[in-house]
Amino acid sequence: MRAVRPSDRGPAVEDIQRRLLALGYDLGPTGVDGVFLGLTAEAVRSFQEAHELDEDEIVGDATWSALVDAGFTLGDRMLYLRLPHFHGRDVTSLQQALNVLGFACGAVDGIFGAFTEHAVREFQRNTGLPADGIVGPETVRTLTNLRHVWEGKEAAAHSAAHTGAARAAEVLERADLWVRGDDEPGRRVAKRVVNLAHATTSCAALRLLGQDECAPAGSAVLRICGAGSAPDVPGRPVVSAHDPAALGVRLTTAISALSGAKRDVVVELAEGSDLGEREEQRVAVMLLDAICAAFD
Repeated sequence: MRAVRPSDRGPAVEDIQRRLLALGYDLGPTGVDGVFLGLTAEAVRSFQEAHELDEDEIVGDATWSALVDAGFTLGDRMLYLRLPHFHGRDVTSLQQALNVLGFACGAVDGIFGAFTEHAVREFQRNTGLPADGIVGPETVRTLTNLRHVWEGKEAAAHSAAHTGAARAAEVLERADLWVRGDDEPGRRVAKRVVNLAHATTSCAALRLLGQDECAPAGSAVLRICGAGSAPDVPGRPVVSAHDPAALGVRLTTAISALSGAKRDVVVELAEGSDLGEREEQRVAVMLLDAICAAFD
């Protein structure tokens, strides 16, 4: 974006002023007037100081990004593990709530990383929700209903996040596996699986295999396809994702059975091609869990 500076006027200044007002900064009786002077410049400097930014009163990329992040409240958007990580005030609120409730996120840094995703899943299990690691309406509603327990309280001190997330990171760093989608639903889920793995640890050994690419000789390839789309290839294991509870052990069995030149395993999704963002993420989480179990 073009930097907005003191003495500037126009819609961009009005947008900045609205965001500052929403965050509680005093802009005086004129309020949103589209003029970057006086109390508006002071408010920008105060905001920059609070967020450890250069206190130059100029709204450049860093200050604008911080203003946008600060404007999110929990429930404004669906949060889940991805790259780039979600970050903002809503993530900070989520981390503070989870830490107070006893689900360790590690540092409260406003970044939805692997430890936060693991804490969300533990919270969901604990409250009878689907443990998919996705902070959607049901999870936000449950957290809101517990507001009297966590709001305004100090987050519990945690020296480290739950060891489960760290263990998963260790496994993914040595899980030498290529992931490929064989059709459109498979490609979308495959991309999410690899994205999740690298969001968990930047050293993840999982890699995405393009449609026109071949994996190195001897490498294991996990092929993902929609329901009923698995090709009938003699000797190629096909693992059904219809039973999530058994997926981990079935995938372990299939990978353990690989030998010689036969290094492909097919996972056939239980759902159709129209999964939607939430369902695709849930399936990707389930598959990554199964991969961790298979390589652990």
